[in-house]
Amino acid sequence: MKIICIGRNYIDHAKELNNPVPSEPIFFMKPETALLRNNRPFFYPDFSKNIAYEVELVYRICRVGKNIPERFAHRYYDAVGIGIDFTARDLQEQCKQKGLPWEIAKAFDNSAPISKEFIEIETFTDPLNIVFSLEKNGTVVQHASSSDMIFTIDKLIAHVSKYVMLKIGDLIFSGTPSGVGSVDIGDTLNAFIGGQHLLTTKIC
Repeated sequence: MKIICIGRNYIDHAKELNNPVPSEPIFFMKPETALLRNNRPFFYPDFSKNIAYEVELVYRICRVGKNIPERFAHRYYDAVGIGIDFTARDLQEQCKQKGLPWEIAKAFDNSAPISKEFIEIETFTDPLNIVFSLEKNGTVVQHASSSDMIFTIDKLIAHVSKYVMLKIGDLIFSGTPSGVGSVDIGDTLNAFIGGQHLLTTKIC
């Protein structure tokens, strides 16, 4: 099972981090050990002093596919959940400055809390307009819709599958909107799709 993460897929988020808006999707991987399930707490790692939250819609792949045309991409995912891409922002900046890969900042253990429940795509009136949000200590810090994506999930699947075969059970973290910020020990994050509360992550 692969965790495929999309970077800079919302214009406002790219701008808030002073990154260029991409002309094609950017993706990277997290290992399965990054998943944090069942609302378990996230223990702040000792290798970073700046862990940032990034809430994302997570799409579940339901078919095996390679070189998938965009017009058929909707057949390859069947449900959406919500997750958090934790990023060691200080390590990421060090990697950027040295021109190094970002794995130590993105792929560390438990860096991908994910909702236990996934919602079947067919239940959405408009699958390309899925509203989601994140609360930090009871205050909304991120709020967006999948319609705000630079690249739709169908475009992402078409692009990624050129390079990497998709398999049943793979997960696509589809990018985060603006409003990212850091967490501290004692914080609580709650993530929602529409008005449905799907994920709680306590920072310990």
